[in-house]
Amino acid sequence: MSSREILRSIGKMATGIPGFDEIANGGLPENRTTLVAGTAGSAKTLFACQFLATGITAFDQPGVFVTFEEAPEDIRVNMASFGWDIPAWEAAGKWIFVDASPQLSDHNVAVVGRYDLAGLLTRVEYAIDKIDARRLALDSLGAVFSRFQDETLIRGELFRIASALKRRSVTTVMTAERNGEYGSIARYGVEEFVTDNVVILRNALEEEKRRRTIEILKFRGAYHQKGEYPLTIQPEYGVTVIPLSAIQLKQRSSNVRISCGVDEINRMCGGGFFRDSVILVSGATGTGKTLIVTHFLAGGASEGERSMVFAFEESREQLFRNASGWGIDFAKMEADGVLEVVCLYPEVMGLEDHLVRMRAAIERFRPNRVAIDSLSALERVATPRGFREFVISLTSFIKHQEIAGLFTATTPTLLGGTSVTEAHISTITDSIILLRYVEMDGQMRRGITVLKMRGSMHDKNIREFNIDASGMHVAEPFYNINGILAGNPMYGPGVARLTTG
Repeated sequence: MSSREILRSIGKMATGIPGFDEIANGGLPENRTTLVAGTAGSAKTLFACQFLATGITAFDQPGVFVTFEEAPEDIRVNMASFGWDIPAWEAAGKWIFVDASPQLSDHNVAVVGRYDLAGLLTRVEYAIDKIDARRLALDSLGAVFSRFQDETLIRGELFRIASALKRRSVTTVMTAERNGEYGSIARYGVEEFVTDNVVILRNALEEEKRRRTIEILKFRGAYHQKGEYPLTIQPEYGVTVIPLSAIQLKQRSSNVRISCGVDEINRMCGGGFFRDSVILVSGATGTGKTLIVTHFLAGGASEGERSMVFAFEESREQLFRNASGWGIDFAKMEADGVLEVVCLYPEVMGLEDHLVRMRAAIERFRPNRVAIDSLSALERVATPRGFREFVISLTSFIKHQEIAGLFTATTPTLLGGTSVTEAHISTITDSIILLRYVEMDGQMRRGITVLKMRGSMHDKNIREFNIDASGMHVAEPFYNINGILAGNPMYGPGVARLTTG
């Protein structure tokens, strides 16, 4: 048999864990053992439980959970917060505990009286046969191997377990502790050499922020994606992996134009935004970014489209009040079912949690347009790497949904400058609109320009605009003025400077 045929013969068992099967290229190698290693609090037990729970709910595959640390009752209670009714699965013959925890409390479970691995294997094999289990979880190896002093004995006993389970044709997840986020794979230094596959969970502290990641270190004889991937835990979803490298540039492109809500900006963009484009509106505080978002949402309502806005700097009441001040009735749009407003402070959760909730909200409401005001606010709760991954994943998701996205970003100075947000998102957006303050003759005026418009001709001028009770009004270009975008406007080519310092 050729190596290519051997690889094809190794089947994959879908875990059902959101995002994990994408980076695992289909799931865990079937009928093999996978070591899931991590420090305290990295979600090892949750991963093992979710592997069994999704096997039952999504694939009707019974599972056995062998616990060496927590009592079964504690696991039942803890996992109920994720909506997993383990007692009901036990009653239905879908889930069975093999209890080797220090305190035995449930007479209905298979009991291991001593930490004797021969006896343990007998109990596990009996449980597998009893419910015809396809999945098995052992949590955790460190608790049982702490009773052995000889490293050779530990390795031999672990190999004995793995071999016995492989003969039973079950796909197994074994958890193990690590002493640090980076360094040796597991505490005893032998676990990774005996198991077929190794998955590492991390909960590292980066720049005073915790960041969960998952990495598939090895799949023996099977392909998988390389590198670390963001990971989050939420009550509604359990473990969710965000598979950035699985994102593919396969979304379709439309020539259909939509209105941004301001006729003159539509003309500047060559006829409006493309239906499935992502637009970045960048400017200093007070330049009119939220106003453009408001026009964008109202433009969707006028065309009978559904719109959703995620606001991270202003409350719902502020947004509605400001919109009414510009003659736009958000309350009516909401009552008509064409607008949904989601307002949250960025600090209420991690960036990965925001991403999961935003994607779920978009899938539920199914809008034609999505606005985020502003991305810059989300920088506060993430590392630069985490923020970049968030932006890539969110942009890709919106594009694959074939809806229009409008993001705002705040520049660091009143007269311009490049923000961290722009550096992360400018290359992956389809259009960029810049808003700038221009100081002229002792007055602060506003300018707008379309810096980028993929797939379309657009106005290259920097045009003045005004804001009144009816919203934004774009006027004539600034003539004979240089340096506006650089924050250093001057009359003519290098003549007199307009700003007074």
